[in-house]
Amino acid sequence: MKLSAPIFQLKRQAKKLARDQGLPLHDALDHIARQEGFTSWSLLAAKASGTRPSAEFLALLNPGDLALLAARPAQGKTMMGLELLADAVKVGRNGLFFTLEYNQAEALARYRSVAGNAGSPDSDVEIDVSDNISAEHVIERLKSAPRGTVAVIDYLQIMDQRRSNPPLAIQVSTLRDFARRTGVILVFIAQIDRSYVLSDRPFPGLADIRLPNPLDLTLFSAVCFMNNGKARIDRLN
Repeated sequence: MKLSAPIFQLKRQAKKLARDQGLPLHDALDHIARQEGFTSWSLLAAKASGTRPSAEFLALLNPGDLALLAARPAQGKTMMGLELLADAVKVGRNGLFFTLEYNQAEALARYRSVAGNAGSPDSDVEIDVSDNISAEHVIERLKSAPRGTVAVIDYLQIMDQRRSNPPLAIQVSTLRDFARRTGVILVFIAQIDRSYVLSDRPFPGLADIRLPNPLDLTLFSAVCFMNNGKARIDRLN
């Protein structure tokens, strides 16, 4: 579908609409996208850019979703999560990266490496490297976040390691209820069991997600599996 104007001009129109009508920028962007025949600005931007997998994944996600971004080590899942946040910023959304793997400087450097011209990397996304990352901590940080905010949590299994935290199943269920109530989008980076390496399947599946303790995976709305430089993206419900 041919756009009525270059994407930078459409974004300028959305900013003016947001100012004139007192709308959040992401709502104004979505309004312009609908005029162009797209259901959301994320989808318009993804189609117009020729799209990297992170943009396709973002376009698939709806406010209130819980999603999984899963791969074996060294497949680029953390960088994909950061690309997802950079793409969210490009379409006028807030982004927040929770990580138990990296310190502030490391996480910021990785974000800068993928953000491109998304804006000023120091203010595009918030980075939380607290040792206390859990459902309670995430909810506290996001309780005032606008609808459509995207948060990436690095990573799912490590939230289950502190004995002082509730079981992972309870934490994820609590976060699902919070996301649905507030319209934030939560994306969990997740590990794939090493037994997948012995299979001949091109991508892992839900059964390959490493779960030291039980977790109902039907709580998740969408998933992106990565392997050998490629991605498979699906809605689950």
